[in-house]
Amino acid sequence: MGEVDLILSCGDLPFYYIEYIVSMLNRPCYYVFGNHGREIEYQGGDWQQKTAPLGAENLHRRVARADGLLLAGLEGSIRYNNAPRYQYTESEMLANIGRLAPRLLYNRLQHGRYLDVLVAHSPPFGIHDQPDRAHQGFKVFLHFMRWFRPRYLLHGHIHLYRQNVVTQTRYLDTEVINVYPFRILDLEPGTG
Repeated sequence: MGEVDLILSCGDLPFYYIEYIVSMLNRPCYYVFGNHGREIEYQGGDWQQKTAPLGAENLHRRVARADGLLLAGLEGSIRYNNAPRYQYTESEMLANIGRLAPRLLYNRLQHGRYLDVLVAHSPPFGIHDQPDRAHQGFKVFLHFMRWFRPRYLLHGHIHLYRQNVVTQTRYLDTEVINVYPFRILDLEPGTG
């Protein structure tokens, strides 16, 4: 793999997998939950209730600074059934963004830019998403990119099985990148 500075997870990965990568690379790790969550893991012969992978930081509705990059995260997918967690309506996701907004405004004042990387599970609507309800992207992510101009929006959720599928798309100032199953990227901080 070469030198890795930072690990970003876009959801639906088992905790033990994230913990393995963190322990092998010994680098900071930030993640969001996918639409399935992961609260129960098999470890050491017993089922244990776990709420987070060890050594990693949950970015959902949070902002962090790592290796010169301004990061924020939004977990989950569009609501497509009655699951109790990790699925959101458009208005619920807008409320999640509202919780991020004060810190993003602070970033703008402090660093000259709102954000470098949005780590999300779902893609924006119409960019890398699928027509079935469970895999539709969020329309509010299009507004997010218009308002806060992140340099990158990284997402998972859309599994790729063909080599000819588009996985990187420019939208305004943002490179939207599907990281499934994994990607090694050179991410550069924005300039403001």
